[in-house]
Amino acid sequence: MKYRLLGRTGLYVSEMCLGTMTFGDQGFWKIMGALGQDQATGLVKQAFDAGINFIDTANVYSLGVAETLTGNAIKTLGLPRDELVIATKAFGVMNENKINAAGHSRYHLMNELDASLKRLQLDHIDLYQLHGFDPVTPLEEVLSTLNDMVRSGKVRYIGLCNFAAWQIMKGLAISERKGWSRFESVQAYYTVAGRDLEREVIPLLRDQQLGLMVWSPLAGGLLSGKFSAEGAAPGGTRRAVFDFPVVDKPRAFQIVDVMRPIAQRHQVTVARVALAWLLSRKTVSTVIVGAKTPEQLADNLQASQLVLTSEDLQALEVASALPPEYPGWMLERQGQFRATPPTAHA
Repeated sequence: MKYRLLGRTGLYVSEMCLGTMTFGDQGFWKIMGALGQDQATGLVKQAFDAGINFIDTANVYSLGVAETLTGNAIKTLGLPRDELVIATKAFGVMNENKINAAGHSRYHLMNELDASLKRLQLDHIDLYQLHGFDPVTPLEEVLSTLNDMVRSGKVRYIGLCNFAAWQIMKGLAISERKGWSRFESVQAYYTVAGRDLEREVIPLLRDQQLGLMVWSPLAGGLLSGKFSAEGAAPGGTRRAVFDFPVVDKPRAFQIVDVMRPIAQRHQVTVARVALAWLLSRKTVSTVIVGAKTPEQLADNLQASQLVLTSEDLQALEVASALPPEYPGWMLERQGQFRATPPTAHA
């Protein structure tokens, strides 16, 4: 396993992160995996033994059950706390009968941090993340609350998920102006078949030195190699019952067709090629992999050992390149003459 710094921090995280959305079977979340305690404990052990030190969960996964299973697994296995980086999130509805049981108000975030700590059986969270953008709560209130959490010692770093570039930058500006703890990571959807992040967010991440945590690196299983343009979703796959995240499927299947011969040349699965492409991107800090079985997890983890050739990467670049959009094409065109030093005339 290789390790990368999380953004501009001095924190090293494994380039593969164990996601826990498959843990638990409460409500809507059961379609993600419905794993019980023994299965969850087995995956946590398998990941740790493979060198993963980074585990990502959320309060809303199975309405707290995923955090509980994760905490029990860590305790049962006796994993050393100082060798683990634990991340969780808050935003979603935790109780439909309680009006303030969602969002990023100080009220809700404080309550949910304490609840997450209790479920995980920890005294601090290494990375506490906003699970989405709250259009109701002012960012000043949100960031003030997160800053207080860091100052209290209950949180070490803060991050966010699924924000637009302007929202991220506004948050960073507020934190800098107030002298508060700032976001250090962004968790976002990014795949070889969904490179929209490269238009605005990734340039921002590079400029502001934020770490990128990739969720759904196989596009909800669409890039696993099990799907084709001709067939329906295979039975038993998550895509068969929950068609998410949103993907341009015709385009995705064209990219899968390019990945298949690459996978054959390396004698690996298509899924490994998709993961290895992400690991080749310099902006990526870690790729979050969630699994239902030890076999799935084992295959995903081996992507860390796959090095794509320059020819492989070029073929994928041609197949997956984003179509030009304004203002990107105009910025590139106008910036060209500034990128080349002028020549002095005698």
